[in-house]
Amino acid sequence: MGGMRIGSALSTNPNSLEAAGEALSRALASLEGEAPQLTLLFFSVHHLPVIDKIAEVAAKAAAPGTLLGCTAQAVVGDGREVEEGPAFSVWTANLGGAVIEPFTLAVADTDDGPTALGLPVIDPETKAVILLGDPYTFPAEVLEQLSADGPAVPIIGGMASGGRGPGRHALVLDGHVRSFGAVGVTLGGDVRIETLVSQGCRPIGASYIVTAAEGNVIHSLAGSPPLERLRDLFAGLSPEDQERANRGLHIGVVIDEYATEFGPGDFLIRNVIGADQNTGAVAVGDDVHVGQTVQFHIRDASAADEDLRSALGVLELSRTGDPNPLAGALMFTCNGRGSHLFGTPDHDIDTVRRSIGQLPVAGMFCAGEIGQVGGKNFLHGFTASLALFIAPAPAP
Repeated sequence: MGGMRIGSALSTNPNSLEAAGEALSRALASLEGEAPQLTLLFFSVHHLPVIDKIAEVAAKAAAPGTLLGCTAQAVVGDGREVEEGPAFSVWTANLGGAVIEPFTLAVADTDDGPTALGLPVIDPETKAVILLGDPYTFPAEVLEQLSADGPAVPIIGGMASGGRGPGRHALVLDGHVRSFGAVGVTLGGDVRIETLVSQGCRPIGASYIVTAAEGNVIHSLAGSPPLERLRDLFAGLSPEDQERANRGLHIGVVIDEYATEFGPGDFLIRNVIGADQNTGAVAVGDDVHVGQTVQFHIRDASAADEDLRSALGVLELSRTGDPNPLAGALMFTCNGRGSHLFGTPDHDIDTVRRSIGQLPVAGMFCAGEIGQVGGKNFLHGFTASLALFIAPAPAP
């Protein structure tokens, strides 16, 4: 097995072609002459007008490897999170003995309803999938279909962000640009990748069993209208938490139906998107079924900080005594995090680098992050999802 080399670079040059050229050449130089096998581009909407030309130039630079990329509301690279203005980030790797297969997903309407075309092959050799999607046309059920083929295979990535409205995001695969569906790669062969998902919300009040629901509307929680449960709960919150609940209320659906105690990472977080004052029903951002356990959540900077540090700590512990060093990482964080949530810039990238050192990390703020929780792959909100690439141990 060969070694692993990863390089990354960021340019904030407003001239799009110059920015792409600078970031590509600096990232590729870090490979020390090894051929790039996988290159990712994350770029602000500023660069969209010439993205076709950039894709062409970047695909040549990334040859013979695969090129993936997408539009991002904020771009991560060089130890920074650039939330304003033009930014172009490149992450490139020679992954030694990895086998990399690109794919594009599109959705077609058939007599049986929408169906995904272009699903990649997930086989026993597949170690991970990296997927970048368009938030308006990516069918989240694709994650279930992919997981059916390889239940333990983590899918990591996120939805493009920053484009205002359908058709306004660019997904790049090799020299081609598309504005719908998803692009990605399967990673197999001799390669090690660890993934982690850190959530940005914390539970409030008690958990309840859903006793009546239809589609994404909850009619009853443990026999009472959800709005009634919410009013009682709200009255018992501190003024700070009441303020947080007013800014945005979420609901956590328990992932493992057999668990009896719930902590961070046990919930799939969804938005509360509306309520009916007359019936007390609450609509949420996903289908809910009778018998599921749910708990209301609020977005909280200190909980998000603690959860990310704790997830990185667990990873460090699991790697104790592992002779294989980390080589770099990809980071997909929520566009509701960043300075909006933490009040200061660069929170997630600073936290990650405090844990893993000054390794190359690049990524984006997403309109939904993909990652594995409780052994299942989901589209999340408010999380930071990471793929960490582990180099083979140096030869003795």
